Amino acid sequence: MILTGPEINAAVADGRIRITPYSPDQVNPNSYNVRLGETLVTYATPIIDAYRVNPTCTHYIDSTGFVLQPGELYLGHTQEEVGSDVFVPLLFGRSSVGRLGLFVEITAPIGDVGFHGQWTLMLSPVRPLRVYPGMRIGQIMFFVSVGHIDPYHGKYQASSGPQPSRLWRDARTAGVPA
Repeated sequence: MILTGPEINAAVADGRIRITPYSPDQVNPNSYNVRLGETLVTYATPIIDAYRVNPTCTHYIDSTGFVLQPGELYLGHTQEEVGSDVFVPLLFGRSSVGRLGLFVEITAPIGDVGFHGQWTLMLSPVRPLRVYPGMRIGQIMFFVSVGHIDPYHGKYQASSGPQPSRLWRDARTAGVPA
């Protein structure tokens, strides 16, 4: 079951959902709009290695905006810290943003019960696109979980700003040489 807008408001009011900062005007009929933060990260090398730490470049979006380029993966973040110890959050791009040719979070929309922090956004434009800090870029829906809840305590907990992949940590358990 998906939470409706009024139920999202009620869950924020009683603490079942945490959204900081929270604004009632960002509530939709069955989701909450999240805004783009001011920091973007790109990978600095032409080849990204899944089992190595990859160098990155940090870019800041000012009030004049930042032009995203096709063929580049940008890691952005939500301004809001969002999480729940009760509901399963899913983040998708807003249709208005999709109509501009920007893919947002198409490969990893599901959040874990128990995660709390800013969400890293995977941004990939079809054409050059100017984006701005604070623009409504995505929406989070909340679903009822069934069964025992084992809250998330993983490597991205309490994230602030865009977080590059930490898959390299799995290399140790996979037996990949350093």
